[in-house]
Amino acid sequence: MPHIEARDITLIYDTPSGTVPGVRGVSFAMEASEFLCIVGPSGCGKSTLLNIIAGFITPNAGEIRIAGQPVRGYGMDRGIVFQDFAQLFPWRTALGNVVFGLEMKGMPKAERETIALEQLRLVKLENFARSYPHHLSGGMQQRVAIARALANRPRILLADEPTGQLDSETGHMIMLLLRDVVRTEGVAAIVATHDPVMLDVADRIVELRDGELFE
Repeated sequence: MPHIEARDITLIYDTPSGTVPGVRGVSFAMEASEFLCIVGPSGCGKSTLLNIIAGFITPNAGEIRIAGQPVRGYGMDRGIVFQDFAQLFPWRTALGNVVFGLEMKGMPKAERETIALEQLRLVKLENFARSYPHHLSGGMQQRVAIARALANRPRILLADEPTGQLDSETGHMIMLLLRDVVRTEGVAAIVATHDPVMLDVADRIVELRDGELFE
C-alpha cells in the first residue's frame, strides 16, 4: 500500500470572472521516505495541490489517502514549510519558534526544548538557538522553519516554494538539507517549486501543467 495516494483530485475555484480549474484529475502515489518534487510555472496548481494534501482545502472530487486513511482536514502528521520568511514569529528565538507546536500540545518545557534542540542540530543551527529571526539569514530562517515542522514528528513534510526567496546557491543547499532530513528522519517529502535546482535532488519529479499532472 502506498504511504500517500492522490486519487483523481479535482478542485474548481469560483471567481467573479467564472470558474477556474485549480487541479484536474490528479492522481499519484508515493512511499514513505520518498522525496517527490512537483514542478511547474506559477499558477499551474502546485500550491493548490499541496493545500489539499495538507487538508487546508477540500477538493470538489477525489481524495487524498495517507497510510490508507482518507484525509479529513489538517493533522499533525503533516508538517508545512512555506516560502515566506514571515512564517517565523519575530518575537521568538529560533528555539522558541521550533518549540511552538510542542508548546501548543502542552508538552513539558524540558522535553520540548530537548526535541527542539535536536531538530536545530539536524539543520545545523544548534549554535543559533537563542538568536531571533532578524539575526538570521534567509537560508537560516528556512532551516528554522524546517526544524519547526519536523519537531512535531510528522510523517509527511510539505514545502511550498521553499527556495523562492533565496539565491540559487543557498536554495540548493536547502534542498540538499531537506533530502538528507527525509532520509535521516524517515519522512516523506513533497516539494512544490518552479526552481530547476530540484532536478538533481528529488527521488522523483512530476510536472503540473494547467492543473494536470504528468510523470
